[in-house]
Amino acid sequence: MTATVDRPTELRRVLGPKLLLLFIVGDILGTGVYALTGQVAAEVGGAAWLPFLVAFVVALLTALSYLELVTKYPQAAGAALYVHKAFGVHFLTFMVAFTVMCSGITSASTASRAFASNLAVGIDWKASNIEIMLMALGFMLLVAAINLRGVSEGVKTNVVLTLIELSGLLLVILVGFWAIAGGDADWGRVVAFDTPQDKNVFLAVTTATSLAFFAMVGFEDAVNMAEECHEPNRIFPRIMLTGLGLTGVIYVLVSICSVALVPVGELAKSDTPLVIVVERGAPDIPIDQILPFISMFAVANSALINMLMASRLLYGMAKQGVIPMSLSKVSRRQTPWVAIAFTTLLALGLIAYVSNASEDAVAVLGGTTSLLLLAVFAVVNLAVLILRRDHVEHSHFRTAAPVALLGSLTCLYLVTPLSGRPASQYEVAGILLVIGLLLSVPMYFLSRRRGERLEVSHPDDLPPHGIP
Repeated sequence: MTATVDRPTELRRVLGPKLLLLFIVGDILGTGVYALTGQVAAEVGGAAWLPFLVAFVVALLTALSYLELVTKYPQAAGAALYVHKAFGVHFLTFMVAFTVMCSGITSASTASRAFASNLAVGIDWKASNIEIMLMALGFMLLVAAINLRGVSEGVKTNVVLTLIELSGLLLVILVGFWAIAGGDADWGRVVAFDTPQDKNVFLAVTTATSLAFFAMVGFEDAVNMAEECHEPNRIFPRIMLTGLGLTGVIYVLVSICSVALVPVGELAKSDTPLVIVVERGAPDIPIDQILPFISMFAVANSALINMLMASRLLYGMAKQGVIPMSLSKVSRRQTPWVAIAFTTLLALGLIAYVSNASEDAVAVLGGTTSLLLLAVFAVVNLAVLILRRDHVEHSHFRTAAPVALLGSLTCLYLVTPLSGRPASQYEVAGILLVIGLLLSVPMYFLSRRRGERLEVSHPDDLPPHGIP
């Protein structure tokens, strides 16, 4: 086996180990932990750290499968590419690509709305719903401009935003440690299970894990940046595992500090549980004035990274002929401008919809995103086992077969109603899949009429594309 070198690609390779680590950490942290801690605690009581820990283990199992595939096939398109390579079924490939793209765009659209809302709160502006929507639309256009400028600018912006959102979580942890050292914590709550009457402990933990897993997703976005990464087969394994480990530790510490300082009932009722934690541990810190801006930057980071991912996914699939080749066009700055424009238009439409939806609808949409991604992860874990028969000439990461199988089974379980998911999430997921099904039909006949044969090329066979 020979070591991999940077192969020709139309996209500019700018991601080294440090930038990739910040990209992964920034994507995983996102907005979930700022809002989900109280909801997770409502399901399991003071042991809110356990669902985050279980979600970390499930994410780790799937991440190991992603590592084998991204180092074996270091191309854009991620899960859709791997599924097509393994199964070769156009319909399945399209649905996977559509599912992942929708999850990214929906997440970015919701984050844009949250950005506008936090900005209004931060500057003490009683903005109307329409004004919030217009700010959100303007923010999404700004994200598109950064994306069009180039991945280097996008990743540099991600570095700044990641450091800001990380500072908010570190503040919670440090204040928690300070209060705990001063004897203001109740350690009895940290190990206490307080489950809803209609659920046993196991079902409560799996239901809470389904919520907590939404805070762990994001590591899979990095594989769509493979063509813009230096020596992906060498740096991806240690950087992705490091990023997952850091975020897992942060989540567990945040949840422990939260339940140790604040009763579970108060956390569950609050839309900003971490504000209450800091207020209780350090009353002199004006956290109500600081956190809206920290949250604003956190959701901005989520929007930027998800739009980077969605556009690169479309670019990669267009290069493979699964969707129209026009979506693979790149600009003189070596960015996939058509894919960026397409995903931005979809995001603008979603922002308009989310702005008129209830808070419950947004929460259901977030749970649906987690549901769809877990279904994709289950298929990706199986793809690893099928692709063992496909050998490449360069060295790559290899995960154990039992690990991939266990990852698939755990993801499938969290997809099913047995995990305690509400029916509303399946209703929304069904609508999205029907839309994807309708869109896949004309794509199938178009490819048949053109006589296209859908194949995923080996990274060794990539043509030396370039642009002036």
